[in-house]
Amino acid sequence: MADYPSLARTVAALTETEDDPIALMATLACELHHADDRFDWTGFYRVTAPGLLKIGPYQGGHGCLTIPFTRGVCGACARTGTAQLVPDVDAFPGHIACASSTRSELVLPVRDRSGRLIAVLDIDSDRPDAFTPADAEALQAILDATFAR
Repeated sequence: MADYPSLARTVAALTETEDDPIALMATLACELHHADDRFDWTGFYRVTAPGLLKIGPYQGGHGCLTIPFTRGVCGACARTGTAQLVPDVDAFPGHIACASSTRSELVLPVRDRSGRLIAVLDIDSDRPDAFTPADAEALQAILDATFAR
């Protein structure tokens, strides 16, 4: 299980003077991915056009290159602006299987300081029911502190 308070301090120290969203995403993807062995794929899908996500910085095997807001767990997060905590991806209608090993998923909205959705953070696990509401809350706090400052 990730030590979220320590992770938040590390991310804050590493990104303190950075404001480029891609650099921030790359740093967070790396730090988050290596912070918890439940995290099998950790990365960002960026909003690049109305209703469209494109892959951004990530750690793990290859990901899907584009995801419309109308499809999958990432699309649901982007469309609704709310966290998606999916204990069993096979039970999620319209799930996109970018990797056949994914069993559960957590996707969180990433907003800039004006509140505009700029990306979603996608964390996949090869374990079923790997994530909790506490994970979502702690990770959302890190995202907000990093991107909405």
